[in-house]
Amino acid sequence: MKNYLLILGFALFLYSCGGSASTDTATEEPAAEAAVEEPEAPAAPAEPAGEVSLELNGSDQMQYDVAELKVSENFMVTLTLNHTGQLPKQSMGHNFVLLKEGTDVTEFAVNAIAAVDTDYIPAGDDVIAHTKMLGGGESDTITFMAPPKGTYDFICSFPGHYGIMKGKFIVE
Repeated sequence: MKNYLLILGFALFLYSCGGSASTDTATEEPAAEAAVEEPEAPAAPAEPAGEVSLELNGSDQMQYDVAELKVSENFMVTLTLNHTGQLPKQSMGHNFVLLKEGTDVTEFAVNAIAAVDTDYIPAGDDVIAHTKMLGGGESDTITFMAPPKGTYDFICSFPGHYGIMKGKFIVE
């Protein structure tokens, strides 16, 4: 009699929870699969439409030799920065930092002052691409995909340089 009450209690429990005592998994599995959807894989990056090589020079006079660089959208960009001066990077270091559209250049530069250990590139997601910090006579080459059409700022993030060493990176 105790077993009968136990079975009856279990059946009532299953009924009240919406379950059944059936072990037919063929009807249960599709419901479980429908409830768990696999996330879609991100779209593969587009193939570059072409390639472009750019050269930029920075001097001991704290100047880039050009104030505007133009590229086409969806092009692979290879940029070489040359420090044409003679002073060491500790006193007259130069780099190229391409900032995302809408980045506050002054705020970025102020934050860069404290980023000595990372060549004056502060943590965050404001940077599209950058070279390493260079001293006189040094060069660095980087490759990156041109961002979407727009006008972007580029600067030297060495303390105090951003006010003069700056330009526009135009993507057409």
